[in-house]
Amino acid sequence: MTGHLRKSGRVFSESPPGWSFPRKKLEKDLKSVKRADIPTASKGQQGLTLHNEKGLTKETSMLPKVDLHTHTIASGHAFGTVNENVMEAAAKGLEVIGISDHGPAVPGAPNIVYFRCLGFLPRTLHGVTVLRGVEANIFHDGSIDLDERQLEHLDYVMAGLHGEAGYTGATADDHTRAIIAAMSNPRIRIITHPGNPRFPAHLEELARAAADTGTALELNNSSLTCARPGSSPRCHELARLCARFGAPVAIGSDAHIPQAVGVLDAALEMALEAGISWEQIVTRDRDAIFDFLKITP
Repeated sequence: MTGHLRKSGRVFSESPPGWSFPRKKLEKDLKSVKRADIPTASKGQQGLTLHNEKGLTKETSMLPKVDLHTHTIASGHAFGTVNENVMEAAAKGLEVIGISDHGPAVPGAPNIVYFRCLGFLPRTLHGVTVLRGVEANIFHDGSIDLDERQLEHLDYVMAGLHGEAGYTGATADDHTRAIIAAMSNPRIRIITHPGNPRFPAHLEELARAAADTGTALELNNSSLTCARPGSSPRCHELARLCARFGAPVAIGSDAHIPQAVGVLDAALEMALEAGISWEQIVTRDRDAIFDFLKITP
């Protein structure tokens, strides 16, 4: 989540004190989304050359074909429709897109009726498989802001800690306990942006718990580009821990505008340079995510 807009004019209210919205940087990033050198931007591209700070390169023969972390105007602070997001996914050669608007505890997010009505979405649009999901809000005890009656209508549930969404934890121990408690819920398959420095959980404990429970930890592309300032060091450390303990990993765009759908390059590069195997990435293709979510094709 990148926060929400308020009438007071404060933008991205979950940002740290003293931080201002990087408008010029975001505008530059969005203008460059379809550059030929961004791997997810062209349909049918088969490989990517990765460079680390030591000048080493690594060739990958595949790119993730799934993006489960996308938001629409229903979230209240995103700027595209379902159809626009899916069209962007099709243009970038994705096999699967997930619609994962924020749970109702986020100000401006949809109410519970919205999630019951996601069944109206066709399973396939513009040649892309559409999965119905949510980015739910974790509370201090690990519970979330949708109950079983709503969750049964969804293909998948992601959950994370968000500001001004009912979470009351204040310490690293609080954040860690809440996230690990959420992992014990079999409905919750992915923890979103766990590297967020606003909620600095104990990363090794999260990676161990993810490996034990089979819950995927997200490497969030927006955290490395235009959201949650200061995330990069923690995300890199989390990636190394996921590689070490064999935790499942989901790579997501956290798109709040259609042009950002499927933009996964920064998170993918970080994952592979950290030593995460291709097989650990549950969003690598349609078969992998269907198997991970136990969806019957």
